[in-house]
Amino acid sequence: MAVRPLRRSDLLTDQFPSAILDSLSEAVVVVDGDSRIHYANLSAEQFFGVGRARLVGHPLSEFVPEDSPLFSLLEQVLTSGGAVAENGVTLSSPRIGNRFCGLRLSPIVESDGLVAVSLVEQSIARSIDRQMSNRSAARSVSALAAMLAHEVKNPLSGIRGAAQLLEQSVPDSERELTTLICEETDRIVALVDRMEAFAEGRPIDRNPLNIHQVLNHVRRLSQNGFGKNVRFIESYDPSLPDVFGDRDQLIQVFLNLVKNACEVPGEGEREIELSTAYKHGLRLAVPGQQARVNLPLVVSVRDNGRGVSDEIRAHLFDAFVTNKPTGTGLGLALVAKIINDHGGAIEYDSEPGRTVFRVMLPLQSPQAIP
Repeated sequence: MAVRPLRRSDLLTDQFPSAILDSLSEAVVVVDGDSRIHYANLSAEQFFGVGRARLVGHPLSEFVPEDSPLFSLLEQVLTSGGAVAENGVTLSSPRIGNRFCGLRLSPIVESDGLVAVSLVEQSIARSIDRQMSNRSAARSVSALAAMLAHEVKNPLSGIRGAAQLLEQSVPDSERELTTLICEETDRIVALVDRMEAFAEGRPIDRNPLNIHQVLNHVRRLSQNGFGKNVRFIESYDPSLPDVFGDRDQLIQVFLNLVKNACEVPGEGEREIELSTAYKHGLRLAVPGQQARVNLPLVVSVRDNGRGVSDEIRAHLFDAFVTNKPTGTGLGLALVAKIINDHGGAIEYDSEPGRTVFRVMLPLQSPQAIP
């Protein structure tokens, strides 16, 4: 079957209502029995990361592995002539990463064997559901931090002061223990201070801001410190509108993500890519709410380290979860809390040699997520 790009005259036909399909938030492609793509809407371009001209005329297997459940569903539609649907399907390839999707395949009537394939990404909705639990956990950490600040920090000040006085009255050979007391009290106070960052009621100074200025600031800080031996790549969408957020808190978010990326062991030259994109029509249902959240601004931090270890994947954003010998496990928990406070969401994909954290933010002042 000959394949041609969609002509403008096709907009007036019932077979390819392109203007309507381009307005949909889900990715839609039309394929034939050989899985060759005849049409792709705007969301499909964003889903597969290539333009429509690159999609049309090419086999779907160039973008999705041939052993994917998508092709068995396509065969089922072609054989039965009826529509099929399946949720919770993972599509994985180097081009699109790991996508957790819902698939809908429907035969197009009187089209000589063409099938409409709709791909609805469910990864972000699933991550928001997980982050609601993270937010509840962060509140528990907040209550614990308030208690520790009162019940632990104050006595620690007295202990440190007593150790310093004792140090003045003992010979140099016996000062090792008093020095150890001072160092350990300082370490515990620093840990409590970090936990206090979870405190509820802290003001968020939201203003329109250029997220690229935030990322440039983070990159400069990193290159002059922990990331001085890392090669940074910047892939920014220059047309991206302003983010409505707290500049200092967003700097803290991306500084934490970049620092983690720099500290992950890897082979060869270390590389971190900072990228931004506008996701057309990305509206997410928040668990427990009727309203849908519009999160079109996507900021990604990619590294080429060894990836997230299997034992902490499911709890990566929980407090006190870490595989660093000297880590506290509060960095990513704080990142998740700040993004939640901004009405956004965060997700990640990880495999050996490639880990990507994606932060999704609103355009304007969002309704607070409880």
